Amino acid sequence: MDDSLTKDEFEALAQIRQLKKGVKPSACVARNAKKLIGLKYVTSARDGTYSLTEKGQQTLFVKRCVDGLRAVANAAAVAAAPASLDADVATFLTRKGLIAPRAAGDGYDLTERGRESLADMDARDSRQA
Repeated sequence: MDDSLTKDEFEALAQIRQLKKGVKPSACVARNAKKLIGLKYVTSARDGTYSLTEKGQQTLFVKRCVDGLRAVANAAAVAAAPASLDADVATFLTRKGLIAPRAAGDGYDLTERGRESLADMDARDSRQA
């Protein structure tokens, strides 16, 4: 079975991550739940609630890191306001040497390693398309 997820399925994972106890899941979650359960990204309880498995948490974190890296690159490219990153994503990307805090303290800049990583991801994506 193919483990590649669509944007809609990633959105469902993100919504499940933020879902409060006792709140009915959205149509997006309901529409994608069967596949996500089958791929072991999500579990379903008897009361109809969903929760992320460790595999789902890791997949969503990697997606958030890639999106954060791209946001930092785009903010630097257009000299826009600093990209806002979740604290856990910023900490991870900084520890891996992919981004560095700006001297002024108003955001992050890509490091050479971060630019190389983005170039590798873009090259891999273009080969798959």
